[in-house]
Amino acid sequence: MKDIILKAENISKQYRLGQVGTGTLSHDLNRWWHQLRGKEDPYLKIGDTNDRSTKGESDYVWALQDINFEVKRGEVLGIIGKNGAGKSTLLKILSKVTAPTTGSIKCRGRIASLLEVGTGFNGEMTGRENIFLNGAILGMTKKEIDSKLDEIIEFSGCQRYIDTPVKRYSSGMTVRLAFAVAAFLEPEILVIDEVLAVGDAEFQKKAIGKMQDISKQGGRTVLFVSHNMAAIQKLCTKCILLQNGKFIMEGKTEDVINFYLSQSVLNDSEYVFNTKLSGSKLAYATKLTIEDSYGNLMNEIPIGKPWRVKIHFTVSEKTKNLVIGLGMADMIDTPIRTSWAMPTDYDPGNYFASFTEEKIKFNSGQYKLIVGISRGSESIDYIDKDIVLTISDVVYEQEESIVNNKSGLIVDQMKTKIEQIY
Repeated sequence: MKDIILKAENISKQYRLGQVGTGTLSHDLNRWWHQLRGKEDPYLKIGDTNDRSTKGESDYVWALQDINFEVKRGEVLGIIGKNGAGKSTLLKILSKVTAPTTGSIKCRGRIASLLEVGTGFNGEMTGRENIFLNGAILGMTKKEIDSKLDEIIEFSGCQRYIDTPVKRYSSGMTVRLAFAVAAFLEPEILVIDEVLAVGDAEFQKKAIGKMQDISKQGGRTVLFVSHNMAAIQKLCTKCILLQNGKFIMEGKTEDVINFYLSQSVLNDSEYVFNTKLSGSKLAYATKLTIEDSYGNLMNEIPIGKPWRVKIHFTVSEKTKNLVIGLGMADMIDTPIRTSWAMPTDYDPGNYFASFTEEKIKFNSGQYKLIVGISRGSESIDYIDKDIVLTISDVVYEQEESIVNNKSGLIVDQMKTKIEQIY
């Protein structure tokens, strides 16, 4: 039998826009009258989907609708989705910060939550006092908290300020201490929102390592919400995807992330860059195109097919040793390769740089392209968003080997050519 520690059944959460509370007195009376007659709440039948980009027709909105899932003991569940998908609302319901409109949560064990910076902390109390306060809220005895106190303080890195009121802590210090309390007081279920992003890189690495330890060695369950796909992929054993308050899919972390990223990007063969703020730059990119070897625009490049990228750029004034670079990364921003044209002297004008490869040798999937213009160590223009290269699973010519995009950084030199347009 599966050891299920947490089960969510038909969870929905409805809010009334522009109001504090459940609504008007007439609505409350209407609810009471329906309840008295043993009928369903009439306002559960109305309400718009939680889509922030459209104007709704109802005063009611469903932040979550019919969410069902279950989590085994020792599992690390990632919850992903765009802003407004309902991730934080779901965690608040699971943590019993707010109640669901419909549905139920069944859990076996204590739940510790880290939802917002300073959640559960009293600003007037010292860090040490807050450790004991949070431990008591979790149902720990003073003896149990004492046994973990030194580990909590050491992990948080706040030794010097542990007897200082928390209101004087920075947001990063507060998160460090809050996470240490939640992790070391050993709840059966640890619920963590995007709040870890406030910490620095060193603390995030420690926090992820600790979450792995408490799930693998301690057999405890972690629910983790983040927009950092690399952290989700490294930490989570499975993942669920939410969109506009609705459950989209559940499965292996890599499969869910790939589906989410494929829905989040607009694949194209031509990208025109916004140059309104580029007037003061020495040089700036204006357009990028993805083409086959004959100059035809390509949405997808088959494995083994010749391909090229053209970067159109403008040079504002005469300059020496200007370098045009093309980078490639996977969809969670892991660098894969960098190519560049040799340093060149330019007169003012419009140019394009062609980066050509005889046979594309990467795995099928989506990749990010990055444009850089520099002079020496000075970065002049840099574009690393929304440029997507899709490699199809069609094999143009059978290759003996295909470069695995997870094998690490590849630094190479594609064939390059610079031409002046006018």
